[in-house]
Amino acid sequence: MRYKLLGKSGIRVSEICLGTMTFGEEWGWGASKEESKNVFDEFANQGGNFIDTANRYTEGTSEKYIGEFISSDREHFVLATKYTLFTKKNDVSASGNNRKNMVQALDASLKRLGTEYIDLYWIHAWDFTTPEDEVMRALEDMVRAGKILTIGISDTPAWVVSRANTIAELRGWSQFVGLQVEYSLTQRTVERDLIPMARQFDMAVLAWAPLAGGALTGKYIDQNEDQKRLKPESARLNEKNTLTAKLVVEISKEIGCKPSSVALNWLRQQQGTIIPLVGARTSNQLLENLDCINWSLNNEQIQRLNAASAIDLGFPHDFLVNSDAIIFGGMSGEIDNHRKNKLSNF
Repeated sequence: MRYKLLGKSGIRVSEICLGTMTFGEEWGWGASKEESKNVFDEFANQGGNFIDTANRYTEGTSEKYIGEFISSDREHFVLATKYTLFTKKNDVSASGNNRKNMVQALDASLKRLGTEYIDLYWIHAWDFTTPEDEVMRALEDMVRAGKILTIGISDTPAWVVSRANTIAELRGWSQFVGLQVEYSLTQRTVERDLIPMARQFDMAVLAWAPLAGGALTGKYIDQNEDQKRLKPESARLNEKNTLTAKLVVEISKEIGCKPSSVALNWLRQQQGTIIPLVGARTSNQLLENLDCINWSLNNEQIQRLNAASAIDLGFPHDFLVNSDAIIFGGMSGEIDNHRKNKLSNF
């Protein structure tokens, strides 16, 4: 296991982050405490130190388990958790991005985790009811109180993140060092604005659902259409994504590895700081996924995967990429632009 810097912070995190939504059985499909401990121990034994959970995961059980598992070596682990999603139904004060919910959610998480501080505190999703400056001021207050060290944001439009980070920069408050989004070979729409924005703000990108709910392991390829329609993740099983999954399987056979490793390595080898968020219900499943850290895809394999999974960037990107003549008068090739790869898709 190698390590990356957490965005513009100096915190060192493992190149794979352990997602723990599977820790606990309250939702009917997770792992027992014993198996959760096995998964955690295997991750730690492989050098992993980056753990991601949330206050809603398995009704708080995930946080409780993680708190116990890291208690003997708390300082070693980089612990991330989230707030925003409701913690009590039919209670208007127990959800959202607002300061009140943030304070009570954070205190409850600290108690379940049995720790005095969170290394990375995520906004779980944008609620479109709380002003950006209220959120950023409240997060800054929590940083100054010593309850959190750094902040991140998940499942939020690029324009909201940009505005919030700019407010924080101008006022000398803590800025987001991490962005969490769904990102995989079957979900590349984040490359339009979210990924370039993350590069501009020097934010680490944590990619959730990196295997597209299992679709990129190839396990659904041989299912008939009636079977696919019964699956909640059927949106990931359209014709294009199925062809992409078949290519992943094909390349895995060429290399002699599992398809999951191919899909994860495609992500790991993208530009910027991309950290796959890998969950597992068993330690064997985790080990299978962690095999990706032992090797890399070659350029030819990456290009084949890029071509199979390519998306239309849409306006204004498609317009701008073909506008050399009207913007630069045909002279763009004569300009050494050191910002090119950082700021754009082109």
